[in-house]
Amino acid sequence: MALSFLEGNEAIAWGAMASGCRFFAGYPITPATTIFNNMLNLLPPSGGVCLQGEDEIASIGYCLGASMAGLKSMTATSGPGISLYSEQISFAIGSEIPLVIIDVQRLGPSTGSAT
Repeated sequence: MALSFLEGNEAIAWGAMASGCRFFAGYPITPATTIFNNMLNLLPPSGGVCLQGEDEIASIGYCLGASMAGLKSMTATSGPGISLYSEQISFAIGSEIPLVIIDVQRLGPSTGSAT
């Protein structure tokens, strides 16, 4: 087995695939965008679905729908996006809908440093 190096976000994508994730929806936000990009390359050849929502709220909504339909689903965001996810997270918890949410930390508090 050859030694290889991965960035953390790439390792998350490969780990999700290995655990059976077959649906990913996200919205580009630094520093979580590379998870979306990796899932875009990994999911379709494996028969999965990867799509970009029109915003963060739609992205988590797509994931909830996919999960209710029986797919293992995942989304990824950062600080401002997780704030927008709050209502849908409450819905998922109250309805016992399984969902993987990746919250990639930014450099500083709140929205982090300027990007």
